[in-house]
Amino acid sequence: MTELRKRPKQEADEQSGTDQDEDDGQEVPGNIQEEKMNTSLPQDTGKTGTSIDDAISKIPQRWRNWTIRGMFSIVMICGFFGIIYLGPLALVTLVMLIQIKCFHEIISIGYIVYKSQKLPYFRTLSWYFLVTTNYFLYGESLIDRFGILLSRGDQFMQPFATYHRFISLCMYLAGFLGFVLSLVKKHYLRQFTLFGYTHVTLLLIVTQSHFIINNIFNGLIWFLLSTTLVICNDIWAYIFGFFFGKTPLIKLSPKKTWEGFIGGGFATIIYGILCAYALIRFDFFVCPISYSESQGISMQCERSHVFQVAHYNVPATVKSLFALVGVELTILKLYPFIFHTIMMACFASLIGPFGGFFASGFKRAFKIKDFGDSIPGHGGLMDRFDCQLLMGTFVYVYYITFLSPANPERLLKMVLQMKQEEQLEFFSLLQTALKGQGQL
Repeated sequence: MTELRKRPKQEADEQSGTDQDEDDGQEVPGNIQEEKMNTSLPQDTGKTGTSIDDAISKIPQRWRNWTIRGMFSIVMICGFFGIIYLGPLALVTLVMLIQIKCFHEIISIGYIVYKSQKLPYFRTLSWYFLVTTNYFLYGESLIDRFGILLSRGDQFMQPFATYHRFISLCMYLAGFLGFVLSLVKKHYLRQFTLFGYTHVTLLLIVTQSHFIINNIFNGLIWFLLSTTLVICNDIWAYIFGFFFGKTPLIKLSPKKTWEGFIGGGFATIIYGILCAYALIRFDFFVCPISYSESQGISMQCERSHVFQVAHYNVPATVKSLFALVGVELTILKLYPFIFHTIMMACFASLIGPFGGFFASGFKRAFKIKDFGDSIPGHGGLMDRFDCQLLMGTFVYVYYITFLSPANPERLLKMVLQMKQEEQLEFFSLLQTALKGQGQL
């Protein structure tokens, strides 16, 4: 009986010993791994490497960081407005480039583990899955909006539009088989962990950037307002926190304060209303990007009711309050879009910062300060666009849920992509259905 009790423990010890022998010289202790992580990833030093460092060298350290951060914030904002001037295609290209760089910054963290453990093909497979995911998601968007153009245009593009989903599946399966064939016995657990790490990164970066690009297609106002709301909240929360911050907000980000959080929230709502009134006057920002055989690709449209002035009866309580100051207010003329702007501003102020807190927790888990050093005073691109991804997803889902109108044009596009005999069959079925309802 005693022997039976001892055997499982002996077997466990033997198994443990076997594993230790196999991994001898491969496993890196935790503290050494963290040290390698810190030295391998480029971190922001707050220096520009230019004459600017000499010009501000006499400024106290606290104000020096503030100056560098402010200067490069202005540069980024000016560059952003310049790209807006170039149009939607330039914005889509910008989002794609930011997505690729953010993916690179996050995958680089996993790559350090890959290098230390000599895991085969981790980086190659990660980038392959990035290409595959982009091909599927952006292909879906292009076919949905420009399917007629793709199916009736260049003969070379027709198979890609017709068999897009099957091609996407084949591409993913090729990557899946490549991963299975790359498995090494002594590194199974770590390889599967990194496989999941790559897919979570694709979900957080690529899928959410896909939603942001759809916001551009739905009308530039949805993209511009959502992105600038986050920028505004980030700037004003930093300013309020810098000058008035005393009460810590959350342990994940010790520099975040309640004063900055609340002050940034009020400033964001005010900015959102003013920005909405400025953008809503131009069809260039309001109209979605669409394609028709008569007009081609255009940004001209009949405005949705959301972008037309509506009249609202003022509640009696509000009337009486205005009457106290001698103002008679019975009807309020307002764009309905303003109410949606307030909702987006509240999300950018209350929930949006948690995208940054999530990123802070991620960095703390890997003992790093920044995702990179792409932007002096800010860190990597992921340090600046963590909240943008969450905001873009919210705006897309909000638009689809509450504002996406019934779109006969989209149904017509699907019909026009059919073969001629299928179009005639659809017409016959529709005619029969409408006669049955007494509408014809």
